[in-house]
Amino acid sequence: MSNYDYDVVVLGSGPGGYVAAIRASQLGLKTAIVERENLGGVCLNWGCIPTKALIHNTEVLETLHDAESLGFTFENLKVDYAAAVKRSRDISGRQAKGVGFLMRKNKIEVIEGHGVFTDPHTLQISPTEYFPESKERTVTAANVIIAVGARARGLPGVEIDGDRIIQYRDAIVMDKLPKKLIVVGSGAIGMEFSYIYNAYGVEVTVVEMLDQVLPLEDAEVAAEVAKAVRKAGINVLVSTRTEGAEKTKKGVKVTVKNLKDDSTETLEADKVLMAAGVQPNTDKAGLDAAGVQLSERGGYVEIDEVMRTNVPHIYAIGDCTGKLALAHVASAQALVAAETIAGVETIPFPPERYQFMPRCTFCSPQVASMGMTEAQAKEAGHEIKVGKFPFMPNGKAQALGARVGFVKIIADAKYGEILGAHLVGPDVTELLPELSLAQFMEITPAEIARNVHSHPTLSEAIMEAAHAIEGHPIHI
Repeated sequence: MSNYDYDVVVLGSGPGGYVAAIRASQLGLKTAIVERENLGGVCLNWGCIPTKALIHNTEVLETLHDAESLGFTFENLKVDYAAAVKRSRDISGRQAKGVGFLMRKNKIEVIEGHGVFTDPHTLQISPTEYFPESKERTVTAANVIIAVGARARGLPGVEIDGDRIIQYRDAIVMDKLPKKLIVVGSGAIGMEFSYIYNAYGVEVTVVEMLDQVLPLEDAEVAAEVAKAVRKAGINVLVSTRTEGAEKTKKGVKVTVKNLKDDSTETLEADKVLMAAGVQPNTDKAGLDAAGVQLSERGGYVEIDEVMRTNVPHIYAIGDCTGKLALAHVASAQALVAAETIAGVETIPFPPERYQFMPRCTFCSPQVASMGMTEAQAKEAGHEIKVGKFPFMPNGKAQALGARVGFVKIIADAKYGEILGAHLVGPDVTELLPELSLAQFMEITPAEIARNVHSHPTLSEAIMEAAHAIEGHPIHI
């Protein structure tokens, strides 16, 4: 490896890239990371972290709106959304500085600029608007880990201008609230921003082309969320396709088509948030010069179960691989790639493992899931048992005033193997890891049911759902 500047160069510093760099350095490899914007990538700067800060503000605001039921009364409540945005930006800034500290601690060189392959072992680094004073340079590496991430995907004929028609990066720093907002797409991004804006008094309409909100989730979970958000005042249109958007003097007109009866309708709002998925940044990295093969589906990097591309010394992780656009999946892939390069034992990712990655949406109620939905398990030919337990009888949920939702576990009827878990309700994003670990370690619902859970806790709903699979739930 001495013929090259580095043993490993990581292209991109999101939760995949910086984790890969740290693990590679821990394993004794001389490592550098190339970043064109901010350390931490989308997750720390524009996605996971700042949205959760805004959501915490939103949860406090909801509590204040319901204060009378808790025995608190006050007058002249003032709500400053700009202060909430500033708080979220401050948190993102601190987290990004934390990544910088980790780079220094692990003796990882941070190369500021935009990296482009010129051949399979060489990257040309150029200045960017974030780093205009960076010098042009080339670096060589024995191994490269591509972690370039993804960006918001628009719709044909709809230009994201950052003003009237916006994406998540625009929304996360927007400190003045519109009166009316149309959200195109009801995945995690769309539902989380809808929750935030609705709580702050914005009139929100969600447009979803498929027949349920949160299209990748279990149908019962999606129905529970749709019921709750409609009750909260969000207008939800499913089976409705966005046909086009036209900017007007005052805002935006959006034409939508009902896919069930082919009728069209024009919606008007101050702004439109495009939340209809992402596309990989693979078009900006010179991958053709490296000979890296992309999929025909959307230009994602093709990888094997240890994140290796068709070029043996080049690996890819995170959103640019098209597996699951989730920060924790990128981080998990990062460990495998770095360990494979270092030649140490690792835990590969066969294709079927991605289905069991945790999926979380931080709207209200929260959603957390992994594995197959009930419909998918049946379609796959499994004979299944389903255990379901609502939060309503749970003492901790009652104490929190959070009575909506349930825990649902799907298991193989013969062997007890967990095939899926679908949770909707209070803090379920914190509850899912018990079931994720159980599936990974092949623990059955019968064993979960006999694991003693602290009382009173929300986790008892998991125990009760496990009991329900065995036919003997206690508190229902």
